[in-house]
Amino acid sequence: MECGMERRFHRGFTAAEKTELWDRWKRGESLKAIGRAFGKQSSSIYFLVAPHGGIRPAERRRSKLALTLAEREVISRGVTAHRSARSIAKLLGRSPSTVSREMDRNGGYDHYRATLADENAWARSRRPKCCKLATNPRLGRILKTSIIRCHTRPSIAACLSKRAACSRKSCLAIFDRSARCVAPGRLTRMAINGVISRISSQSVSDRRRLKIGRCLVIGRAMSGPNNSYIATLVERHTRYVMLAKVAGKDTQTVVTALIKQAKKLPKELYKSLTWDRGKELTDHRRFTLTTKIDVYFCDPQSPWQRGSNENTNGLLRQYFPKGTDLSVHSQADLNKVARQLNERPRETLQFETPAERFNACVASTG
Repeated sequence: MECGMERRFHRGFTAAEKTELWDRWKRGESLKAIGRAFGKQSSSIYFLVAPHGGIRPAERRRSKLALTLAEREVISRGVTAHRSARSIAKLLGRSPSTVSREMDRNGGYDHYRATLADENAWARSRRPKCCKLATNPRLGRILKTSIIRCHTRPSIAACLSKRAACSRKSCLAIFDRSARCVAPGRLTRMAINGVISRISSQSVSDRRRLKIGRCLVIGRAMSGPNNSYIATLVERHTRYVMLAKVAGKDTQTVVTALIKQAKKLPKELYKSLTWDRGKELTDHRRFTLTTKIDVYFCDPQSPWQRGSNENTNGLLRQYFPKGTDLSVHSQADLNKVARQLNERPRETLQFETPAERFNACVASTG
């Protein structure tokens, strides 16, 4: 039974037809006239011309540095004769690595074919190429998660390199083409003249001279408007962060919050506490008696003695900009922020996360 409707198949344009089409277009012929000449609808001509903006695309040419078909034939004959890549390269006047990579890209030594290799090379040279993120959804998910967590550009590249088996240089290129994540600039802070000098205390210089333990935890109270404060604690070697909600900056409130946080860390890793020179830790003796942790204070106008904490406070400003009322954030909110910071790869830790380094440290002491 014959079908009443004849099925029509539409073929594309050959290379010769495309050349003639662009020649006609350049002479000023209309879409309909060009379509009639090829027996096609004018819309077919439009969809071929429009993507190029009506400008004839440049003719594809092979790079002068690329291997030619004749050179690939020499490689194929050398493989058949069981010659080494180095001897084939000597015949061609090419580098041995060029011949070796050519064979690896096209089936290896035992399956290399010149014609197929030449066709594959021509196809691979087509530009523009599809973005790697479009062909690898897993990379896209990793990148999206890292940007949401405010990771820096180098740490995102390291994370992509680690999880996707790509070189770090390639991952930096992937990141730059797909997104921008700018870390905050250096934050300027006025020097705070505390009243620690009026109380009996130990300084960082004393600790270094007497070599008492290791300065593992450093801290400071981050302040905001409406008398709102957050106590920040950073484990120096792993950059592990803990945040404590503080109702006020009086010494009793701050010390009580620090005592509560101190009980969450293993005693082996929490041997001393270094604090900025402020009156909020006037009652440091109660802290030491309760936790058995020595307290030290920075020398006047020496914030570099607690640089890890200064850097961490800079990262925290991504979540709590200056002028933010810190009292509206619950302890659960602070724990969430601390977890994000502890899961952020850090360049100073060879792009490990503070949580990974901290867990390894705890395991080694156990």
